[in-house]
Amino acid sequence: MSVPDGSLPPARFSAQNRSRALQADIMELILDRDLKAGDALPTEAELTQALGIGRNTLREALKVLQALGVVEIRHGFGMFVAPANFDALADGLTFRGRLSLRHEGNEALQLVDVRQALEAGLIGEAMDLSTPEHLAEIEGTVQRMEALADSGEGFTEVDQTFHFQLFEPLGNELLLNLMSVFWKVYRKIHLELGEDPLISLVETAAVHRGIFEAVKAGDKDLASERLRRHFDGIRAQLTKLRDAP
Repeated sequence: MSVPDGSLPPARFSAQNRSRALQADIMELILDRDLKAGDALPTEAELTQALGIGRNTLREALKVLQALGVVEIRHGFGMFVAPANFDALADGLTFRGRLSLRHEGNEALQLVDVRQALEAGLIGEAMDLSTPEHLAEIEGTVQRMEALADSGEGFTEVDQTFHFQLFEPLGNELLLNLMSVFWKVYRKIHLELGEDPLISLVETAAVHRGIFEAVKAGDKDLASERLRRHFDGIRAQLTKLRDAP
């Protein structure tokens, strides 16, 4: 039986649906039993009986869930609910972003949009919780950035520290994990595009100084606007790629 190009035969499609349903069943079992990160899962024998499936089918589903960061399989010890791990998300988004650069760059541009919205949208709340001591730490990071720029050295790690410090007062672990994911993705896309020859290290450091000064002054609108403008360079590069004939 022929099928349209790019589509799956009915049997294959059905098998994929069953596999996804089984993965969902395992996740529901974890939730129903109120397991938390680090807790042991039931044994293979218990899972096969509870789910009404064979051992090989179970193992295939567990491999997928391990890749997704839901379960952790420790050979010789058993299976456990995995701790928070965003590596799979970072890898997937990085691939999609870099792949889009070979075409029109739409997904890469969307990823930059999300990071921009995340930082510019939450900076006001973070500012409300900032203390003079925390602001002093951020200023120290800016000063390190400026010193490195003056000596002609790159400061990628210091740059990352600066952005993380801005939002530390929120105490939101999920936000910091997502920022870490988007930082990794953004950095890969940035390296793929190449450094913008129109922006020097000193200018980049000055942009961060401007963001900090707005935060220190308590001007939420200005801080948000300067964070949005911080992404203008890579946005222009991606837009040019998208609009190229």
